Amino acid sequence: MTQKARSINFIKKVLDHQPAGWIDITTHRLDIYNEKLAKTQFLEYFENLYNDDVADLAALENLPTAYDYIRLGHPLSCVLEWGIAKQYDINAENVISFASQTVPVLAVLRANLFLNKRTQINYLGELPKSFKDELVKEVYGYDFELNKVSSITDIKEFDGSTIFIAHKDQIDAVELNSKVDFSISLHDRLGSILVINSKDKNDYVADIQHVRRRETVAMTPADSLTALQEFIGETVDSKDENLDSNKESVLASIKEITGTQINPLVGSSGLSVQYAIMMGLIHDAQENHQGKAIKFIVPPNCYGGTNDQARRVAACLDHIEIVDLPVDGDNDMVQSIDRVLEQIAQQDAIPYIIAEIPTNPRVEVPDLVKLKEVLSRERKTVAGETAIDPVFILDQTFCPNVHFLGENKMLSTVRTIAYASGSKFPSGGRCTAGYCVGNNKTQRLMDKIALHLELCDNEATQLQYEILAEQLPSMNQRIADAYTNTREFVTFIEETLPSAKINFVSEQLAEEGFTPSVFSLDLPTKGNTEEEKEQYKRELNLKLINLMIKEIPDESKFCVSYGQLKGCYWTIPATSTQGTTKEGDKDYIVRASLSPDLDLEKHKEVFRDFVKSI
Repeated sequence: MTQKARSINFIKKVLDHQPAGWIDITTHRLDIYNEKLAKTQFLEYFENLYNDDVADLAALENLPTAYDYIRLGHPLSCVLEWGIAKQYDINAENVISFASQTVPVLAVLRANLFLNKRTQINYLGELPKSFKDELVKEVYGYDFELNKVSSITDIKEFDGSTIFIAHKDQIDAVELNSKVDFSISLHDRLGSILVINSKDKNDYVADIQHVRRRETVAMTPADSLTALQEFIGETVDSKDENLDSNKESVLASIKEITGTQINPLVGSSGLSVQYAIMMGLIHDAQENHQGKAIKFIVPPNCYGGTNDQARRVAACLDHIEIVDLPVDGDNDMVQSIDRVLEQIAQQDAIPYIIAEIPTNPRVEVPDLVKLKEVLSRERKTVAGETAIDPVFILDQTFCPNVHFLGENKMLSTVRTIAYASGSKFPSGGRCTAGYCVGNNKTQRLMDKIALHLELCDNEATQLQYEILAEQLPSMNQRIADAYTNTREFVTFIEETLPSAKINFVSEQLAEEGFTPSVFSLDLPTKGNTEEEKEQYKRELNLKLINLMIKEIPDESKFCVSYGQLKGCYWTIPATSTQGTTKEGDKDYIVRASLSPDLDLEKHKEVFRDFVKSI
């Protein structure tokens, strides 16, 4: 039997016995995940199963986690990439699937920007519908030349990188030759497959994977399954039934939940939406404030994806700079914003503020009246002219039910865009799709954001819209129920371990509508030196989390989830959500999030046992 036939037969067995979590879980356990070995460790173990011809459910369930979050990749995307690699006898690391058809092109262009390398994009037929070459050059800062060809053999020698793009009906159809460094196959409905064929491929794999990690998503589990079914020769029904009605339902729900009037935008993930926001605002600034510097103001300890993506965008464009915004602990968000906006006004620059309310992981809410005053205040440049007013970009993931932007609400008169990660409360952890809304002062900006969401081909998928249409109507009730559980657990911890420091919203803030279901726990420590105290606390963090998982394995999980339908989720921000944050800004504390549905009394019992053990 040929390697091609053998690998297809093995994939058939894998699909027959795949664990349910491969298709319907958005976040996986961090305790079986090694970030440095993302994808490779999974494939190493998977290859062993292939060599032994073992594909039963138990064996597949025991594979190490491919990625901690399906936005970055997941078992089914890895199996698809592995299968394609087997067909062409290439390294599976060099095959990368995307939900987007344009982002793989942008990923190569980004890498070559930093390598100071020319790029030629050769394409058969038509470019991806959403690819707008002039905008990619003017707004993203990427340089390339386009070359339409009749076949791959038309490609000439080129001093730089060559990309070949072609629409393909078969998922495993990849065209390669010695003159092509990157082959991108476009697949209707599913996304694209990028194959790295470059001799200096090791310069590209990590860079392209990082783009998939931050600016888009991997081909989704459902679409990867469809691709794999096509790959093994099965007939797949590809009807887009109810897409229009589901989309209409989702947009209506988001408007109702947020109290806004402008049409929302829905992307393949929260970071896909954030990327569109950033690029849309940069585009608007180039048109309306030509020649002026752009300052993205970002808390240094906020969610690592936000922090990392903002810095990645700034690294590509000389006129963009990241300005740190201290918001937690001894730092007051309002005072920090006031100070930073005064500095930027003096420079006659454009201020874009990205902030989480409540903050992560300290769960703090600023004085909103003062926040509005600071954002609304007219400032002057050194020349005495009126400074450009800020745009406030609000990550509302922790409290998506709070009305910030609607008519007569707190931030209705300040240019504000709010967005949320859909893998949290919007979908209950069932998909990654995120969304953004704007108040009535942001119509022009929202139009630009929509343009760049489309350019990156990052709109939510058909199934994501279907899941959101099902889940959004119950979101506010789930938020209320989860908060009730969290408040009860926090009160219990305060009584059981009073020496611990808990970061959670006050009763007063809850009455104002801030009802998150996440809290952070700074456990008491001991030792003779600061180093000993820190080490003891870090070990205690893991002791608590491991005890919860051991005693309540069906409900307590070690992962970064929030807003899920069931269970309780534990993480240490410094080693999960703050993975790319500077070490000095990381939080080595416990972060817990509770769902509307869990055995709260059992969690209390285990926590009581933990307290006795220390």
